[in-house]
Amino acid sequence: MTLTAPRRSALADQVIVRLRREITSGAWPVGSRIPTEPELVERLGVARNTVREAVRALAHNGLLDIRQGSGTYVAATSELAGVMHRRFADADPRDVSELRGALEAEAARLAAQRRTEEELRQLESLLARREAAWDSGDAERFVGADTAFHLAVVGASHNEVLRAVYADLGAVLRAFLRSDVGEVLRPEDHVDHTGLVAAVRRGDAGAAAAEAGSYARVCRAGACL
Repeated sequence: MTLTAPRRSALADQVIVRLRREITSGAWPVGSRIPTEPELVERLGVARNTVREAVRALAHNGLLDIRQGSGTYVAATSELAGVMHRRFADADPRDVSELRGALEAEAARLAAQRRTEEELRQLESLLARREAAWDSGDAERFVGADTAFHLAVVGASHNEVLRAVYADLGAVLRAFLRSDVGEVLRPEDHVDHTGLVAAVRRGDAGAAAAEAGSYARVCRAGACL
């Protein structure tokens, strides 16, 4: 007996394109909850079953995470990122920490050499946001702020391949950080990132790389912040 996959409707494919565009454009950031099913039905003007079919397809591809009783959240910005998340979901935390350290150290080194004044101002703003998130005691808020800060450092490297690889690994890195941070932010676990921004500001590539690399060593000590 030959099995064939159920054929998806053309309308569902159109909805998938619309929803994917919201994700890849950044309108729905990773970690954010997307509109509810009734809201999507009203916004898109399609039937509930069509929306449900599209959401399930994107969840299957790893872009969305359906959490019963909570909602549907953006898990990744591309299908490759979704694959990365599934492939490395159970990876050794030490391995994830070492990979993150290698990527971020190189990104910091390049950022110190290539950043623009606008990017420097963005890093300073995101650093302040990161500190405010820590002071709030909200672990999820801190994870988001820390992620945004490091993404900006990688972006300032002006290496598009490095940026793309880091973005595709984003879900893996966030899941690792979320697990390591836990539900309570402990004062003794806080790691200051002002040294990294200072090194990038003065164009000291070696110091910037050393600062970023030191965070990975903290990770291996059990507090990846």
